[in-house]
Amino acid sequence: MQIGYKLAAEAFGPAELVRQAVLAEQAGFDFVEISDHFHPWLDNQGHSPFAWTVLGSIAAKTSSIGLATGVTCPTVRYHPAVIAQAAATLALLSEGRFVLGVGSGERLNEHVVGHGFPDAVSTRHEMLREALEIIRLLWSGGYRSYEGKHLRLEDARVFDLPEQSPPIAVAASGRASTRIAAELGDGLFATEDKPEIVQDYRDAGGSGPCYAEVPMAWAPDEHTAARAALETSRWAVTGWKVMSELPNPVNFDAATTTVREQDILEKFACGPNPSRYTDRAQRFVDAGFDRLVMQNAGPDPDGFIDFYRRELDGPLRQLRPKAAGD
Repeated sequence: MQIGYKLAAEAFGPAELVRQAVLAEQAGFDFVEISDHFHPWLDNQGHSPFAWTVLGSIAAKTSSIGLATGVTCPTVRYHPAVIAQAAATLALLSEGRFVLGVGSGERLNEHVVGHGFPDAVSTRHEMLREALEIIRLLWSGGYRSYEGKHLRLEDARVFDLPEQSPPIAVAASGRASTRIAAELGDGLFATEDKPEIVQDYRDAGGSGPCYAEVPMAWAPDEHTAARAALETSRWAVTGWKVMSELPNPVNFDAATTTVREQDILEKFACGPNPSRYTDRAQRFVDAGFDRLVMQNAGPDPDGFIDFYRRELDGPLRQLRPKAAGD
């Protein structure tokens, strides 16, 4: 079991994210994961710095904590050749501490370059498959070309390559994406505690680690924690089909006007009681995940990191899947 800390790039500026990553290393987290967005989910979150610059600074200011994108879409806003180069460079700067998390993307971030974002999920999956093939090709060294249905590569070479390519964790929510993760990835990434996601990945031949984000909001009292999550993170209750389709923060604001504090309490572990956090995490462990990312939507990141160090680190690492019928 490894425990990660989610760097909420939509909620904090770049220098603050680096500071939190340093605190996370000191608190004993195994890795930090950062979202790679162009826009925040809601305007009142107020931030969305360039994830790759932030990760480079974290690599320089830490020595042992792992780094991961959670997740990058290497198909529209970025060409996969750019991500192949960026990931190779970060792997070198971090001395092998980087994991490339990838996914098929959200309209929120990908439409901004004016190339359109495919309406069909099947097309997005085709593009992700081609992107991963291109990244793997470039990491194999030499000048490479590729002609796909959606993506092309022309006589390109990544000159600075690590001795060992960074692992790729592929975001998945259904069978089509779990197959991509099993065939072209080194691990699985998900945001839902559904056992069938991990099972489909294993059935498709996937044998790598399985990452999952565990929603939580720390504050000295439950109401304060839940209200903070409601203000900035209510988009998380809409589900992936909504989250992948809306184009701008104003749309997410409109789509979540009916979300209540009770809805937050049902999805997030809130407040000062450690058992609520371990109970929420247990659902993901039972589903087969072995890399848990603490996604804190509370108002005090320093307070949460200290709470993790004092109350959660040991209990979370002791979690094991419950046997059927327990």
